[in-house]
Amino acid sequence: MADDGYGHQPYPSADLNRVKNDYGIASGYQSCHTAVTSEGCVFEGHIPARVVQPLLENPPEAAIGLSVPGMPAGSPGMAMGDRFMPNQVWLLKQDSLAEVFASVISRDQQQGI
Repeated sequence: MADDGYGHQPYPSADLNRVKNDYGIASGYQSCHTAVTSEGCVFEGHIPARVVQPLLENPPEAAIGLSVPGMPAGSPGMAMGDRFMPNQVWLLKQDSLAEVFASVISRDQQQGI
């Protein structure tokens, strides 16, 4: 994310599961990384930078953030040679609801804003 112009400040947590629960990230949408903006928008997992800005600029009603569950091969931070696993970026909503926000079907869709 830093390469795409997003500042960050790492904050290790001894109880990351509590953080995920506090922000309403349902277990099926959890991953290895959790980021929270100063406004309380959550970003869970290996989300392409190109889908972050549209959410920040125009958040849908009841949205709490975005998630890429698991650790798909070839997603940002998960480079594995030529391996790539298509995946979906989920729009997380209040009350543990979610819907597809973006589909990532090629490696090129991981890059840029």
